[in-house]
Amino acid sequence: MRKYGLAADQVIDARIVDVKGRILDRKSTGEDLFWAIRSGGGASFGVITAWKTLRSDVQGRNKTIRAKFNSIFLGKIDLLLPLMQKSFPVLRLGREGCREMSWIESVLFLATFPIDAPKMLLNRTQPAGKYFKAKSDYVKKPISESGLKGIWGRMFEAEADQFLIILTPYGGRMSEIMASATPFPHRAGNFYKIQHLVYWNESEDQDSESYTSWMRRLYSFLTPYVSRSPRQAYLNYRDLDIGVNNSNGMTSYKRASVWGKKYFLQNFDRLVRVKTMVDPHNFFNNEQSIPPLHS
Repeated sequence: MRKYGLAADQVIDARIVDVKGRILDRKSTGEDLFWAIRSGGGASFGVITAWKTLRSDVQGRNKTIRAKFNSIFLGKIDLLLPLMQKSFPVLRLGREGCREMSWIESVLFLATFPIDAPKMLLNRTQPAGKYFKAKSDYVKKPISESGLKGIWGRMFEAEADQFLIILTPYGGRMSEIMASATPFPHRAGNFYKIQHLVYWNESEDQDSESYTSWMRRLYSFLTPYVSRSPRQAYLNYRDLDIGVNNSNGMTSYKRASVWGKKYFLQNFDRLVRVKTMVDPHNFFNNEQSIPPLHS
């Protein structure tokens, strides 16, 4: 991401079925709709059937908390090791901590799938057995030591037995792309994105409210340390806590702005205009779909 930007930044064409049942590509959709579907939540505008991209390869306190630095380096081990020894010697990375593989194998590896079974990526069925609650944040200045200690302390609470916090670094190419280039606005000025995840087993589902409440308390604790006005969020870590549309499908711009501005900032207004143009009766709708203006 720091080298190339988002996958959406590489899309040069798409195939979409619109509200009239027409199969459109970039030329026939027009640039406004093509802009909107690239990170604006394509399901608000139609059914995306294909993307064409610029690059095709591209209890108690008696527990241990592990920090895992999981990264992709686009190059060989012999090039990586000197760079790591110079820039991050404290990690003490050696050859035994590296694996060379193709990019598609890295997708499988990071998803904890066997890297020799790429056909697993065709399975669209959600594995059974676990539930989770997730939230997201953007960090624009270093979190203080007291803030980090606050997170650390909460990791020892009972509900955090299967808690995971993922810090995704920004900068690089992400800071060079304009915030209005696609609907995704979180570009320059962001140090990193946080994904907070708490899991629980299927056998514990009767306690799901306990886990979701724990996550919301952590989210509240982090308020002083993350983005504000609005507190930003990442669309693909869908979080209904930050606001939802009316269940009858008729949602005002004002109501949708509560969650929409957190995902898209000022790009939300353009998304609403595109929605009004291509799906004025709001056929394509969900709890956090872009509403047309008149609704």
